[in-house]
Amino acid sequence: MCGRSRCTLRADDIPRACYRNNSSVRNLHMDRYRPSYNVSPGHHLPVVRREQGSSSAASAAAAAAAVSESDGVVVHCMKWGLIPSFTKKSDKPDHYKMFNARSESISEKASFRRLIPKNRCLVAVEGFYEWKKDGQKKQPYYIHFKDGRPLVFAALYDAWENSEGEILYTFTILTTSSSSALQWLHDRMPVILGDKVSTDTWLNGSSSSKFDNMLKPYEDVDLVWYPVTPAMGKPSFDGPECINEIKLRIEGSNPITKFFSTKATKKEESSNLEEKNSFAESFKTDPPKRFKKEPETQDNTAFSSFTEKGDQDARSNPISKFFSTKGIKEEESNLEEKKSSAASFMTDPPKTNSFKKEPDTVDSKAVSFFTGKGDQDSTSSVVHSQDGPAKCQLKRDYEEFNADETSKLCSTPARKKGNPKDCGDKQPTLFSYFGKS
Repeated sequence: MCGRSRCTLRADDIPRACYRNNSSVRNLHMDRYRPSYNVSPGHHLPVVRREQGSSSAASAAAAAAAVSESDGVVVHCMKWGLIPSFTKKSDKPDHYKMFNARSESISEKASFRRLIPKNRCLVAVEGFYEWKKDGQKKQPYYIHFKDGRPLVFAALYDAWENSEGEILYTFTILTTSSSSALQWLHDRMPVILGDKVSTDTWLNGSSSSKFDNMLKPYEDVDLVWYPVTPAMGKPSFDGPECINEIKLRIEGSNPITKFFSTKATKKEESSNLEEKNSFAESFKTDPPKRFKKEPETQDNTAFSSFTEKGDQDARSNPISKFFSTKGIKEEESNLEEKKSSAASFMTDPPKTNSFKKEPDTVDSKAVSFFTGKGDQDSTSSVVHSQDGPAKCQLKRDYEEFNADETSKLCSTPARKKGNPKDCGDKQPTLFSYFGKS
């Protein structure tokens, strides 16, 4: 199928593109031709056909002789989209109805069969467009010769007279099955005549058997293609932008594809996280047996059990569960034993050679008097006296006197504060006491 093409050739280049170099050329209605990068059915295109004489038999014979001698052709500007001559004059022409004709069936359909003997023509273009269907999306491709030479299509033309008496010339392009290189793009392609022999045979030949051999897919490797902008799908879109090559989007860059790929990635990550969590839970409840238990001693008794069973991971429990009640009680009993041993040591020191009891002397009696315990450790309070028994007796009398006075003061009820000078001079003082002696 061929529904869009590019034709920007000059009028002088069209005969040479159809290998009509030495032929006499006559132009007809070429003022209607408008070069375009986006030609669609209903537009005017130059067509190369044979020159025809008058309707009389003599004139027809003379015209045939002239064609054979000079090989004269006509470059005739016609509308793309065949309107058969038997179409009613009052009908509105539809150029999209027959812009292509299947080469396999042209000899069977009345619209094309009557045109084969005399109404064969050539259409020269620089390239054509074909669409690749991908679901609801269609991507156009521009197909052309690698060296840039024009493509020549086999075509049929006809003349139709409308209600106003105007004769309208229209043509249709023949199509065939797609070549092996273009089957991925479309199942049909235009019939391309790639050399002078094939163009001469189609334009001037008379044997229908030779036509069948020519109307085959073009299999040469010089036919290339590339993707172009989808904007050229509109017939009004025209210009060099129609044939600019574009880069197709990779399938992974589609936002919908990214959405599903991200969703699949998140699903995989969540499954991995669940596996890790389940493994951690199983490790907590049933830890491996390679963790060897240490023997219980007095030092680690308080830390022997992190949980009630003693085998659970300590990180899952508060710090208050690290110590058992049994360990705390043992620590308290050990503290009480230490206190009792210290008390017994103070009351009943060990009888060893290191603790030697000194003989009772006046000095030692003074020490026992101040401490009140004759056998208490001598480091608590020691009073050394070197003045004899008289001074020691005075000190004892002083202590007894001082104790009596202290008891009297403690038993006296509290009274208001007054001037210390108001105390009578009769109260004995330390100096008065030593003065009496």
